[in-house]
Amino acid sequence: MTDDYFMSIALKLAEKALGSVAPNPAVGCVITKDGMVVGKGYTGIGGRPHAEVIALQNAKDLTHGATMYVTLEPCCHFGVTEPCTAEVIRAGIKRVVIATIDPDTRVSGRGIKVLKEAGIEVKQGIMQEEAEKLNIGFFTTRKLHRPFTACKVATTLDGKIATFTSNSKWITGKQTRNWVHTLRAKYDAIMIGSNTLINDDPLLTCRLPGLEDRSPTRLIIDSQGRLSEEHNIAKTANKVATWVITNKEVEKKIKNINYLIVNSNNKPPAISASPSVIPVPRHWDPENLIANEHTRQLCDKNWIPASRAGMTSGRKAGKVCLKDTVSKLVSEVGITRLLVEGGGVLITELLKSDLIDRLIICRSGKILGNDAIPFVGNLGIQSINNCYQFKKAEVIDLDEDIVEVWDRLL
Repeated sequence: MTDDYFMSIALKLAEKALGSVAPNPAVGCVITKDGMVVGKGYTGIGGRPHAEVIALQNAKDLTHGATMYVTLEPCCHFGVTEPCTAEVIRAGIKRVVIATIDPDTRVSGRGIKVLKEAGIEVKQGIMQEEAEKLNIGFFTTRKLHRPFTACKVATTLDGKIATFTSNSKWITGKQTRNWVHTLRAKYDAIMIGSNTLINDDPLLTCRLPGLEDRSPTRLIIDSQGRLSEEHNIAKTANKVATWVITNKEVEKKIKNINYLIVNSNNKPPAISASPSVIPVPRHWDPENLIANEHTRQLCDKNWIPASRAGMTSGRKAGKVCLKDTVSKLVSEVGITRLLVEGGGVLITELLKSDLIDRLIICRSGKILGNDAIPFVGNLGIQSINNCYQFKKAEVIDLDEDIVEVWDRLL
């Protein structure tokens, strides 16, 4: 058996942990001896225990002189538990094969150095691309200080997500909707805007047998306090972690709901089209995104009508900075993989803010016509050379529908 073969097993193990280990990475580990698998494991719920520790425990007394395959460089720093490198050395592992280096600055090559200094043979780079794709959320938080963000939309052939009366049940078939539940289980959080909350009153949970406990954290952008105790999300907040994202302190908080306060600017905008606006920066420096004051200054420069961001026109809308929102989802909530299931308004603003990494389009064979609601709004693009571009990553055939996965071209 080759190194690639055993690493592929470790990667499949790591995939099982997606959606349940944030803010930690999902790691898989396999231990072999004399060509046979003697131990395996993947990251525990909440990020502990680590995959290496579980695999070593499963291998029992067969670790001396064995080979370990791990999808991410073992940690070498003291945290909640002892470093994995210390466990590996103590177990008498002779050889360690690593898919990719840990981007965490506390590790980032130091784990490999510690193992080598202990006399362990280390090989790195086996199935590295696959390992980095699997942990794209963890890598994105370390590089850009925001979650990896995928937008899932159910559309007709002509790109519509609802009729002109906002009716959308159901655009896609049952098999596709079931597939979406499995998709949700692989993400740390799912986000909608207040319009989707009002129009659909969704649960945003995993409701397939066996996945009930894998529902992601629910996030609602709601500066106007539109979420009420009568909504399905509020009724089930005692079972699934739920956050309201707003720009101000909420006077009357709903039981079991968490509130995330993000930056905004209270100055009246210089836009006559609408008195209700949301600031969204057009350009940003990812290295400074984590700095709240810098983010607020970016938000001050750019304003977007609130009626186009999921707010009700005619009301005094709040102002939510999407840049600050995604930054705080990492620093305060611990989100690494974000799934957006909001309407076209929220998707449009995320797109304008360069916050969409992946589009997941569930396309049916239905046609609704030009008066129906599109999944992307006006972008003001005058030249094809200035358009937003995505590359086709995968096409999945699901009964009467197809799922298209598109990744952003950098």
